[in-house]
Amino acid sequence: MSALTEWNSSSPAAGKTPKQGSPLVYVLGLVFVLFIGILIFCYVVTRQANPVLLDPNGKPVTQSSESLHH
Repeated sequence: MSALTEWNSSSPAAGKTPKQGSPLVYVLGLVFVLFIGILIFCYVVTRQANPVLLDPNGKPVTQSSESLHH
């Protein structure tokens, strides 16, 4: 019976040590946060864009309400 008691006391649950996470979990978390950050950055930049339509000669086209209805 002493061998069983000795084996139980050497198990990790007896010391109540916190479980260490895998490095892969941290790397995947970092990649996820980086990806979401890039998406947010692109969203903000494209919202600030002010595109200008050009005619075949390369001159800016003014948009009027008449051209939108055709």
